[in-house]
Amino acid sequence: MNTIPTLREAIKEAGAKKTALGHFNISNLEGLWAIFHAAQKLNLPVIVGLSEGERDFVGVKQAVALVRSIREEYNYPIYINADHTYSVERVKEAIDAGFDSVIFDGAKLPLEENIKLTKECVAYARASGRDVLIEGEVGYIGTSSKVLDDIPEGVKFDNLSLTSPEQAVHFVTETGVDLFAPAVGNIHGMLRATHDPRLDIERIGHIRTAAGVPLVLHGGSGTVDEDFTNGIKAGINIVHINTEMRVAFVSTLHTYLNEHPDEVAPYKIMKGPREAMEKVIEARLRLFSGM
Repeated sequence: MNTIPTLREAIKEAGAKKTALGHFNISNLEGLWAIFHAAQKLNLPVIVGLSEGERDFVGVKQAVALVRSIREEYNYPIYINADHTYSVERVKEAIDAGFDSVIFDGAKLPLEENIKLTKECVAYARASGRDVLIEGEVGYIGTSSKVLDDIPEGVKFDNLSLTSPEQAVHFVTETGVDLFAPAVGNIHGMLRATHDPRLDIERIGHIRTAAGVPLVLHGGSGTVDEDFTNGIKAGINIVHINTEMRVAFVSTLHTYLNEHPDEVAPYKIMKGPREAMEKVIEARLRLFSGM
């Protein structure tokens, strides 16, 4: 039986290959199986993410138990991340529950306050006795994974709003984070009528060089394929996808319920939505891994 690499090792290997790990959020068991089946088909490591709201719905310890059960039963590199966490207390909760990584999102805070709280999260992770990765974020890109009519309020794409290499190196040096999420033209959610704004690929390269740690791209849904490919080459090592999965799930579920109004068996109703999410995930994993 092969030894499963740690998340840190899997990220390092992806970086060496100029590829990125896919990070996909779940709210239910159908999402988890969709992620695992897509990754297993391609024999790729994968990260399962849950935001604070998703963790509250699924259960913090229960989410860890579910992912860990698949990892152990199939001896597979599937990892779990506590996505966008807005307080030190909830970061500690996720670490204690057994998450492999946790994001403290202080992007809306003043930079020095963000640094102070992120540093506290890093210290707690280091004292946990496990290799828990802590991710920090600088630059506001919105908060909701949903279909949007307009750019999220408060998100701007000027030099003062996007993350600079100088901010990145200062933040990473002061906090000691393992992963860094910059604002480089990305937004949470996806625009209804068009592709999301284009990524600043040159900025990604400069930040990766300055920060010296793997970069995480949030708000991947709606981004054009070319930007994914070039962004990964420039230094992105993890890409987050959520809204695309949600849209696939809801649209397929809506169609099925309209066509089968008398069906009441959840396992029959949810089969199509699970398969729709799996298709989205497989396509993204292929792109992120250069297949």
